[in-house]
Amino acid sequence: MREAEVFRETKETKIKIYINLDGKGNYEVNTPVGFLTHMLESFAKHGMFDLKVEAEGDVHVSHHHTVEDCGIVLGQAVLKALGDKKGIKRYGHAIIPMDEALVLSAIDVSGRPLFFYEDKNLRGKITEFDFELIWEFFKGFALESKSTLHIKVLEGKILHHVAEACFKAFARSLKDAVKIEGDDIPSTKGSL
Repeated sequence: MREAEVFRETKETKIKIYINLDGKGNYEVNTPVGFLTHMLESFAKHGMFDLKVEAEGDVHVSHHHTVEDCGIVLGQAVLKALGDKKGIKRYGHAIIPMDEALVLSAIDVSGRPLFFYEDKNLRGKITEFDFELIWEFFKGFALESKSTLHIKVLEGKILHHVAEACFKAFARSLKDAVKIEGDDIPSTKGSL
């Protein structure tokens, strides 16, 4: 089984994440940010990852540190669970609609950490959640998982729908990329 658990503690947050890349979509997510909890549950369900998240953070200051650090720790856990990446597909992509929203996610689990994001300059709040924190979450994930990740909002007006389409597209693209389809490293370099 390709699974990992990572714990990270700073003066701002304390986060523990377990992931099983070959799971069934089961989840236990507990964060102090309701919308983040909902998005991580959606990620697990639509990516078919088993996921456990325990997060504490200085949400009296802002949701920023907790959201960003959850992305960082999830990226570290996925990288650890992938091991030597032998046999993985490596690339994955998805275009997901959610009502009026349409989002593209493409990922290369390449060992080269880069993040590209476009959201049509949508800004605002989803309940108490600042929409732009989505960028922070995915940036943290991309850099720590050492992946090249593109997320592009093609259409959308309702922030909740756009955010949820981002997480679902990300989940489906990552599931595609980490799928085992051979027994070799998918690179002419011999390593990722």
